[in-house]
Amino acid sequence: MTELYRHIGADTDVPAGDIGVGGREIGFLYGQYKRITALYEGVLTGKGLTYGGSLARTQATGYGLVYLTQELLKDHGTSLEGKTVSVSGAGNVAIYAIEKAQQLGAKVVTCSDSTGWIYDPEGIDVALLKEVKEVKRARLTEYKAAKPSAEYHEGRGVWSIKVDVALPCATQNELHLDDAKALVANGVYAVCEGANMPTTLEATQYLQENGVLFVPGKASNAGGVATSALEMSQNSERLSWTFEEVDQKLQGIMVNIYHNIDAASKKYGMEGNYVAGANIAGFEKVLNAMEAQGIV
Repeated sequence: MTELYRHIGADTDVPAGDIGVGGREIGFLYGQYKRITALYEGVLTGKGLTYGGSLARTQATGYGLVYLTQELLKDHGTSLEGKTVSVSGAGNVAIYAIEKAQQLGAKVVTCSDSTGWIYDPEGIDVALLKEVKEVKRARLTEYKAAKPSAEYHEGRGVWSIKVDVALPCATQNELHLDDAKALVANGVYAVCEGANMPTTLEATQYLQENGVLFVPGKASNAGGVATSALEMSQNSERLSWTFEEVDQKLQGIMVNIYHNIDAASKKYGMEGNYVAGANIAGFEKVLNAMEAQGIV
């Protein structure tokens, strides 16, 4: 399967360094799986709507990230309404995190790809970003060319902008200690991970030590896999839920995740440490299942 993915990636028109798994790649993988094994039973989620996929799966990780962030802020007496937000990345997670954050009243002013980043003080134009990245599969220089208010900068720097909330949605180890220091100096209130482990350990510790609300990706980016489970449920029942049904279930899942990690952090005397809360809540869930089955 790995070799198949490499072959597919090599033949796509995604710019080098930006190859990812989207609906098109899942379609290729699923088709080849069926051809090679002569089995129809699905082993992949994120499928196309015409062959077992779920509405809202594309949006799920980004939307879920923002739903959890909103619940975090609500629990601390505020909301995304009126907040300035920085987002890194320009793939599915970033695009739909930007979209949902702006639907909830925030102004998202940054995005990035593997060669540079955009600062748009008027707020990222989601429709234009989708056109550049999902339709043209082009670089962010095309966003700049179409949006006079935007600044394009090569290389790193997305975390240098003064914002209230930061959502790293690009790749592993993208938010370094110097970036954390810049965010703190600029008064950032919360950092929630959309990518897998985008914040280095040193940066994570610095943010926590300086009073920034920090939620790790193992909790805050769970919306994608949660909606994959919802896709599997629909497949099992031979049903197709509406976008609104899936989105409502996703929101409920992310709200519950936040409260689970918050409760775990409080239970063990580490209130506000959502890294510890996520680790403990996850561990306890596995442990309870093992105990119930007589494994330990």
